[in-house]
Amino acid sequence: MGDVLAGIHATWEFDTDSVLIRFERGIRTPKLLQSLRERRIPHAALSSVTLTPGKRDTVVLRVVPRPGADPLLEAASGQLKEGCAPYRLVLPAERELLAEYYADELRSCLGPASDEPADRFMVAAPEAPLQFKAYDGRAAFDGERVSFRWFWTGASSAKWKAGDQTYRVSELAGIEWRSPEALDGYLRLMPRAAEAGHVAADQDPAAVVFGLGYGPVHESLPFAAAVLESVRRTQSAPAVPAPVLVNAGRRDPADIAERIHHLGELHQAGLVTDDEYSAKKAELLAEL
Repeated sequence: MGDVLAGIHATWEFDTDSVLIRFERGIRTPKLLQSLRERRIPHAALSSVTLTPGKRDTVVLRVVPRPGADPLLEAASGQLKEGCAPYRLVLPAERELLAEYYADELRSCLGPASDEPADRFMVAAPEAPLQFKAYDGRAAFDGERVSFRWFWTGASSAKWKAGDQTYRVSELAGIEWRSPEALDGYLRLMPRAAEAGHVAADQDPAAVVFGLGYGPVHESLPFAAAVLESVRRTQSAPAVPAPVLVNAGRRDPADIAERIHHLGELHQAGLVTDDEYSAKKAELLAEL
């Protein structure tokens, strides 16, 4: 096709094998769409195409990806609000005939597997490195490792006792994202070796919890999608021996000093016992 259709908040470019969606960066565009910038969805990843009446003399052209085709939607697990849905284009009602033409063109591109779940992600995930501030810590992802560094002002004593956490993608079985717009939003990593049972997110060292202004959708969801894509890709890749890294277990002395300082504050506040303080301090010093 090769044509362009401009709507409200987004422009769709129709290529021979895909649709490229570019989101505007205006003040009225939802922050999630601005952070994504663009999405390219192959025709092979499409499940259906619809054109429906919208609000205030508009029509809505929408494509629906096959289940399992887009890591962003898989991570969101149905929690996105309508206005943040990345595969809908809102157009003035007078452009309905033109929208119907493109809808028919896209329907003609649906393949025989359009009714079936995708066996792999077909839409690219947001690229690492990524990071965001949660309520109780800072989350960072460099493409191979996810790290949580706890905040003194928000982290529970259970997380402080466990210490900052780092997980290799190869150690994870998946992720769980609960929207920060819920009362108990969080991002939880699911380590392969985790024991069965449920632990509240504010007590789980493999999770960061969200709060007002902490872990917003436009930061935490792309992060979750990127981690999920890397986990799935690692699971499907053939196993290779891990390289032996010299001094891989050693940490930055400045980081150790800061951790000991925070541990001392916890001790003074009565949140850790004398024995716990001594044991954790010795453990940190052993990492130098």
